[in-house]
Amino acid sequence: MSKLVIVESPAKAKNIKGYLGKDYDVIASMGHVRDLPAARLSVDVSNNFEPKYAVIKGKENFVKELKKKADSADYVYLATDPDREGEAISWHLATLLELDMNDKNRVTFNEITKNGVKSGMSQPRAIDIDFVNAQQARRILDRLIGYKLSPFISQKIRRGLSAGRVQSVALRLIVDREEEIRAFNPEEYWSIDAKFTNPPERKVFSASLYSKDGEKLKIGNQEQSDKILADLENAEYTVTTVKKGTRKKNPTPPFITSTLQQEASHRLSFQARKTMKAAQELYEGVDVGEFGTVGLITYMRTDSLRISEEARAAGNKYIADTYGEKYLPKKPRYYKSKNNIQDGHEAIRPTMPNMTPDSVKKYLTVDQYKIYKLIWERFIASLMESCLQETMKIEITANDYVFIANGYTVKFDGFTALYEEKSDDDKTDSASPLPPVAQGDVLKLKSIIGNQHFTQPPARYTEASLTKALEENGVGRPSTYVTITSTILSREYVKREGKQFMPTELGEAVTNLLKEKIPNIVNVKYTSKMETDLDKIDSGERNYKEMIRLYYDDFEELLEKAKSDMQGIKIRLKEEETDVVCEKCGRNMVIKVGRFGKFLACPGYPECKNTKPLVYKTKAKCPECGGDVIEKKTKKGTSFFGCSNYPACSFMTWDAPSDEVCPKCGKSLFKRRGNILFCPDTENCGFTKPVPRKKKTDD
Repeated sequence: MSKLVIVESPAKAKNIKGYLGKDYDVIASMGHVRDLPAARLSVDVSNNFEPKYAVIKGKENFVKELKKKADSADYVYLATDPDREGEAISWHLATLLELDMNDKNRVTFNEITKNGVKSGMSQPRAIDIDFVNAQQARRILDRLIGYKLSPFISQKIRRGLSAGRVQSVALRLIVDREEEIRAFNPEEYWSIDAKFTNPPERKVFSASLYSKDGEKLKIGNQEQSDKILADLENAEYTVTTVKKGTRKKNPTPPFITSTLQQEASHRLSFQARKTMKAAQELYEGVDVGEFGTVGLITYMRTDSLRISEEARAAGNKYIADTYGEKYLPKKPRYYKSKNNIQDGHEAIRPTMPNMTPDSVKKYLTVDQYKIYKLIWERFIASLMESCLQETMKIEITANDYVFIANGYTVKFDGFTALYEEKSDDDKTDSASPLPPVAQGDVLKLKSIIGNQHFTQPPARYTEASLTKALEENGVGRPSTYVTITSTILSREYVKREGKQFMPTELGEAVTNLLKEKIPNIVNVKYTSKMETDLDKIDSGERNYKEMIRLYYDDFEELLEKAKSDMQGIKIRLKEEETDVVCEKCGRNMVIKVGRFGKFLACPGYPECKNTKPLVYKTKAKCPECGGDVIEKKTKKGTSFFGCSNYPACSFMTWDAPSDEVCPKCGKSLFKRRGNILFCPDTENCGFTKPVPRKKKTDD
């Protein structure tokens, strides 16, 4: 019998074909084949929100070929990704191919390994229509809100803007944080820090002033600090309390999508898109020499912390063989997932725990290796015994003042022998072992000083901390976070300052308009409740069209009122002034945004209607005629570089110009892939050199 298996990506198709053999034809759909056409609303609001799907433009011929293959096959398996989106793609394929929706033709693979594919093929089921409807509800709501809200804000602020069900909430979080930072008034406070020894011990240890007469001290200025230092002059410092104890530090769970993105940002400075690209490649399969092509990790879009008992056993065996039995907890550790998750598959873990990062490093790209190492170490550590620390707290009294010193030693390293989690605000743990002291010991003061500090405003969001905030607030889903951040960046609602997101004037204007006129759209709790209600469609608890009606009616009422209230009103943004002088009237030209993007215009309109293209001049010179090299944009917004003397000079390149000149011939150097600076005069010069690596600094 001939059997057709339809997956989403070509890489996965090739690898699955290798496992299934010659009786199977495996083909990739390349993602969705049918969707709501973008040129129109494509939802019949008056007919109970009936969606009007169509084959995606450019895939018509592929669908015809797919139908021929399906017609000639004895059986068709739908093996798209194991999540809502994958379920919806299978449903669309089944509709186009006129397959029986009750037929057990849906298979899923949590991992692309021989056993994973064999297991998936042995458990075919019917398409889960509740899962499909959950995806449809989100897709239709997103289309209705985006399609109707975007023209409103474009009309009131600036052409070409967009708003969305989750995107606008993410933007509001960033804008609200910026307002908190602006409103923040730093408060002065002081600490008094001392260093001691306990003769005859030579080791110096630190302690900080904590209280006086049993009351915790708050030192607000230098005058108070100086008074305390005067009170302590010539004081005797006596150990009054020594408290010893133990504390247990437990490992963090294996990764889900959001925590993988966050940790890759903290440890590797990877943006979420880069992380997910490498993870997708590891899931779909990599050629690892004698093992052949194999998926190294389980499915990377998940919010479940569950792991299979087979994977647990394999991980435990590796730990026992490598570290010893004492590194395994006496009782297996199980992590509890949140209530509103898709638990159809596992946490992100290595498919073969005994396949260490070092053993496959030579087969992986740099990014793949870094992400695999992160996933592998996190998974193995999550199975290991806790870290046990012996703690020590010393209270030192002098003239009714009490200083406190804290320290610890590691009694048993446990999982920290392999891995510890990091965060944006990680500080090096300054606690260290304290010297032996006993109650009644008189310490020798080495130094004492008052230190001035100021309270700090909350930090701006980074991609990692924004993802964490969205997840904690129940807004959006892990699979959407990459799209959200890329959208608000591409729309110029926010800009990056290092790792941090800073709202632009445009982003603040959009958020403030929505907060005032359509508050539900940017209300975190409202959006979280919507997400929770949408999750109930998964289990069949709620009807998806009733859910759309409930939220759409609320939205439409607010939108219509906003349109009425703001009739004839337009929000004016401050225009960015340039140093380009209008040759007609002498004013400095400003940057405006039109139908085809940004351009320069005279601020004297309508008296002066002069406009010209916006050109970004680089510091480089054209290697062919010596003119300025300027940055240009394709219709899709991709940057390229050319000579300002075009069309007289036709020089053009995709390689970015640098500020450096060639030491051999003096021409401007350009940078190509691989971080290589090169001279464009390859015939007569040919100079190249690697781009110097920047030294890492603390964020």
